[in-house]
Formats: sequence, C-alpha cells, structure tokens
Amino acid sequence: MALAAPHAQGPLYLGLDFGTSGARAAVIDEEGRVVQDVKKGYGEGAAADWIGSWHRVLFELIGSVDPQIRAGVAAVAFDGTSATALLVDPRDPAHGVLAPAKLYNEAQNKEVAAAAKAMAPPAHTATAPTSTLCKLLTWWNEVDTDPAATHWRRHAAERGLSSPGPSTSASSVGSRGSTPSSGPAPLLLHQADWLAALLHEDVGRGTSDWNNALKLGFDPGSEAYPDWLARQPFAELLPARVVAPGTPVARVSAAVAARTGLPGDCLVCAGTTDSIAAFVAAGVTEAGQAVTSLGSTLAVKLLSTTRLDDAAYGIYSHRLGDVWLVGGASNSGGAVLRRFFSDEQLKQLTPRLRPEAPTRLGYYPLPAPGERFPVADPELQPRMEPRPADDAVFLQGLLEGIADIEAAAYRRLADMGASPLKEVLTAGGGAANPKWTEIRQQQLGVPVRAAEQGEACYGAALLARQGARQARAAKAAASTAVVAN
Repeated sequence: MALAAPHAQGPLYLGLDFGTSGARAAVIDEEGRVVQDVKKGYGEGAAADWIGSWHRVLFELIGSVDPQIRAGVAAVAFDGTSATALLVDPRDPAHGVLAPAKLYNEAQNKEVAAAAKAMAPPAHTATAPTSTLCKLLTWWNEVDTDPAATHWRRHAAERGLSSPGPSTSASSVGSRGSTPSSGPAPLLLHQADWLAALLHEDVGRGTSDWNNALKLGFDPGSEAYPDWLARQPFAELLPARVVAPGTPVARVSAAVAARTGLPGDCLVCAGTTDSIAAFVAAGVTEAGQAVTSLGSTLAVKLLSTTRLDDAAYGIYSHRLGDVWLVGGASNSGGAVLRRFFSDEQLKQLTPRLRPEAPTRLGYYPLPAPGERFPVADPELQPRMEPRPADDAVFLQGLLEGIADIEAAAYRRLADMGASPLKEVLTAGGGAANPKWTEIRQQQLGVPVRAAEQGEACYGAALLARQGARQARAAKAAASTAVVAN
C-alpha cells in the first residue's frame, strides 16, 4: 500500500524484518515517510524448513514492492530474531547451510550452559542457555557417531571445508581437536547476517553487527571479541567483522540486482535484532528516554549513558552509537490478560476503567509461576486474587499490577546506575489503550505516550538510510581530499 510520494522525490530505503511467524518490509523516503509497507507469512510448513522458508520469503517480499519503488532503493538493512543462528559454507551461504538453524528461543542443555559460564565473565549475557554462544558450543561439541544420520561436520567435509572440533569418537563438552582440510572453516551467521549475505553475496569470513553479536560474546565497548572468546578453539567459526548497525557492508550482487530489480549500486547495510529495530523505529534519541513494549510480555528498554549487564536479572546493554540501550523483560504482560478477557471484552470494559480511583488490589500478574525481571525468582507465584465481582475492577487491578511491575523495572535500572528515566514511549498492542496509559503514567511519574512508529521493519529502514548517508559522506570526504591534494 503506497503511503507517500514515489521515489522521484529522492532515494528510498528498504528495511526488512524477519520475525517469528512472517516477514515485513517498509520502504521510506529521505524524510522518513513510509512509501510502501508489505508483509508475508512463512506458511504452515515453515517449521520443517525454516531456512528454506526465510530464503523464499525474502525474495517474495522484495518482489511484492512496487517495481518503480524498488528501482529507487539506495540501501537495505535487516533485522532478525536475536540469537537465531546458522552454520554455513562461507563460499555459498545460500545453498551451503550445514545444519538446521537454531532459533532464538531454543535453550541448550545445562552442560553447555555450564561450559559457557566457565569461559565467560560472571553474569555475562552470552551464558544464557538460549544465547548464540551456547548454540555454537552445542554444534562444536556434537559427535558424529550415527552413520544413518546427517551431521554438519559430514556436510562440511563433503563440501571440502575444514571440520574443526571433536572427532567422531565420544566426546564431552569442552573437548578439542580438528580434522584438517585445505578448505575454509564453516562460518556461524546470525539470521540477519545470513539474509544480508543472500543479497550482497560478498561473505568472506562473515560480517555481523554489535547487537546480534552481543549474545555470542562480542564486546561492543571495545569493538572486539574479548580474549576469553578469541582464544577458544572454535573462534575461527566466528564472523570476522562486527560493525555498528547501519554500517555499509557491500552492494547487492549483479545476480541479485537482476533478479530483484534493486539498483546495482544498492547498499546492503549491517542490521540489528528485532527488538532493537523496534526501539530504533520509536525515534528515541536522548538518554533517559525509554520504550516499553506491551505485548505478550512486558519489555523495557532505556537509553542510558551507563552500561549495565546482569544475567541474573536478564539485563544487558546494546550499544547504539555512543550510548547504551539497557533492557530487561518481565514474564507479565498481555498473555495474562488473554487468560481472562477476549479482545472484544477488553474493548467493552476499557471505558469503565477509573485510573483516578486505584483499586489497590496489589496484584502481581503472571501467566505461570516464575519471574525474571525486575525480580529474579523462578518460584514466584502469580498474585491475582481476590477477584472482584465487577470485571472492570478486576481488569483495572490487572493493569495496575502490570504497571507496578513496569515501574519497578525502571527503578531497578535506576538503582543499578542507569540514566534517570524522563519519558516512556509505548509500543505493542497495549499502546492503544488510553486508560492503561493513564494508569502507567501515574505509576511511572514521567510522561508516557505511544510511539509514532513501532514496526521493526521501519527501524531497519532507518538503519539503511543511516548507512546510505554514511556512504555519501565518506564519498564526499574522499572527493574533497583528492581536490585538496
């Protein structure tokens, strides 16, 4: 659906968001206006072949953009689900995927998590069982003992790649060894890295971004892999280049330009994770501004001059330019409301809410026992009783409880040294409820408003625009230097 002036008004920028059930694209102009917005589902059989589904939908999605608009795209950037990872042949990432992708929410076993904790600093985000590091360790320590089963090392050997790591004999986590070969080593790529590589086809030893690589162990502060990671025997599988989100990486390949209708000089820029792209879309620019995502769960992200990391509370910091995006997520949120009310019931009950008259029911709404942030307690029990006879009062009590958790989350960040909270923008379905916004503002004590843009694909498009501007500035500086000499 076209929403703004066509590409004749100037260069356009394409952002692609690959989420859990489908992908979405936004094309924006130089002023940030949306020109076109399209989306595609992965389809019912996607879970049987995620990689094939992502590959297919990528080109279907680009093909859904109006041809005239496509022809004006100057740069493209991706966001993908955090800690979704693949092992590939770096010479042919499109067809040389060595093993099924490990998805963002796939927790690895306790032995692998223990191995990650043994090598990383205490409370590092890369030690979480769902981290990219733990997924890489699982692959690294897999043993190829079943002749009837496919195995990534067998695929690697068939393709002439070196096959480092444990041999085909029984092995425990942390063992080392290698099978020499004249070919390059396999390469780990995040979902967004891999999708970008499908367009520019200039893989080398891999390019990732600060945000996706954080859960692999990359340190965005020093802009390097730390020694504890770089000295590991599997380090040769890591992306060799990790850059700031929005950094120009390469032009689309000639083959991709011919297939898609994108210009031959279209830049592919480094991307980010889906949650960071949504934050970028909200337009937060100053320390103390924050975004609360009111979806199935409650996620908070605060722009801070101080970096915070504490895996015990699920708190970690992404780097955005010269500041930090500090965040955490509670298990509370919209999933609790869904247990009791349908969309239609919520719509009918909302006008009856009275934010000026708090219920003081003191609920702690959780969908099941266990909380991760702002309280770290796997045994914490939901507290949603007594239930009033009036459903409107009950709903207000639940909303007040979630607002209490949100306020406690921002207090936790403040107590740990984050920049003081001064404004909260809201994304997700809950942003459309004005009564809930009023309740939250009373608890937070700062202005609360809905984000004008909340789609991750819009944030990715902003990164594409940033990369194109960076490239133009670098070209202008180089031209000036030539003239001066």
